[in-house]
Amino acid sequence: MSVMNTLKFSLIIVAILLCNACGLKPIASEYTFVKTDVEDVDINQLGDGHVLIYNGANMLHTVDNTARLNVWIDNIPLGQIRPSEYAILNFKPKSYQFKLLHIDFVNMKSEHTVEINNQTKVIMIKPTVTSNKLEITNELPSKFEKFKYAEKR
Repeated sequence: MSVMNTLKFSLIIVAILLCNACGLKPIASEYTFVKTDVEDVDINQLGDGHVLIYNGANMLHTVDNTARLNVWIDNIPLGQIRPSEYAILNFKPKSYQFKLLHIDFVNMKSEHTVEINNQTKVIMIKPTVTSNKLEITNELPSKFEKFKYAEKR
């Protein structure tokens, strides 16, 4: 094997290891999900405590396997929501503390205080380059038909 081939092989191995090193291990959920299919989700049926949470990660994070988010709500693990996945939960109107974690060479943690009321329908979470983002959008994401329900892992 020539030096050039050995160098190429080594670089490929390092690239594969780096991509897999960013894989976040899922946490077990202690929440009861409201099971549904994408075809059954209607924005008009959300609200009054039924809140859809989805991972709106963009292509930059999905390519390198850093888009998986572990989520805790009031220090209780919700589980892992992967890109283009969603979960529907029942909430009582009050203030909740969301903790989000993704790995991008280092742990990227963030905390968000969210006031959920009867009008809250949709929450978007996603990793960013330096942290995580959480936003109440009350709109289904574009191309929602490509999303799938998050499974308990």
